[in-house]
Amino acid sequence: MSHFEPLVRRQDEMRDRDYLARQFEEQRPQLRRIAYRMLGTVDEADDAVQEAWIRLSRTDESAVENLGAWLTTVVSRVCLDMLRTRRARREEFVGSWMPEPIVAIGEGPSPEDEALIADGVGLALYVVLETLSPAERVAFVLHDMFAMPFDLIARIAGRSPEAVRQLASRARRRVQSAQTEPDVELSEQRRVVDAFLEAARAGDFDALLELLDPEVVLRVDAGPDSPLAREPIVGAEAVLAEAERWNAFAPHARPATVNGVAGFALRRPGRPLFSVVAFTIKHGRVTALDFVVDPQKLARVAAGSSSQGTLT
Repeated sequence: MSHFEPLVRRQDEMRDRDYLARQFEEQRPQLRRIAYRMLGTVDEADDAVQEAWIRLSRTDESAVENLGAWLTTVVSRVCLDMLRTRRARREEFVGSWMPEPIVAIGEGPSPEDEALIADGVGLALYVVLETLSPAERVAFVLHDMFAMPFDLIARIAGRSPEAVRQLASRARRRVQSAQTEPDVELSEQRRVVDAFLEAARAGDFDALLELLDPEVVLRVDAGPDSPLAREPIVGAEAVLAEAERWNAFAPHARPATVNGVAGFALRRPGRPLFSVVAFTIKHGRVTALDFVVDPQKLARVAAGSSSQGTLT
């Protein structure tokens, strides 16, 4: 054997690894979207994607026929395991668990964030997704959001294709019954949010009541063990009873886009970001108000606010 052969082999391996890394980076945006839909937090989504890279780097890539499908399978299985673990931890959670919000103030989201919210999945849908079993969530996200065939999902979930089809159908019925998607364009959503903030600033309860759907729901994610945690409030009159607090914070509210739907961010001058609020609007009225107050989930929003407009 020539003494040059080990060097040549190492160079070939480095070239192969570089090529594999480039292929992986091409898949990364889609993998992050899948993982974020599954998990609802950017850090956990990135952890799942990174785990897929680690497993790929330890795999003989010549045995991988379809890299995209292989990586999607690995990320989905990692997410499924994370969902199972998280579900066991969250039994004592008070209030409504919501995702880490992706907020655009002023100029809009970064290209990476834009990819995560490309489907316009608002916070309200994530609240419903969180009520699903891990297997139901995986089946629904992969089939209904990413058009993955049931036979592939079955291999990921360790179920039969028919069982996965039933899981997705059950999840779909729950999502559809919750009516989580706005029925108007973003510009019309913003008009309603602006009117809401104007009425809140003026303490005009009649105008606020007119903007609220009779069955409106107010949900709060304050994080674990927070004194602000509460169960959802349902009904316009019950939600309006909270309005005395609104005219105190309304002057500090800044219109924003939250996971692709209209909302606002709230921060008093000189203080940390206090809340991000997403609206679901149907037929010109607010059907859901979703408050994220959890400081951990707001940390990334505050850290990125310099590139998305200030929150003062």
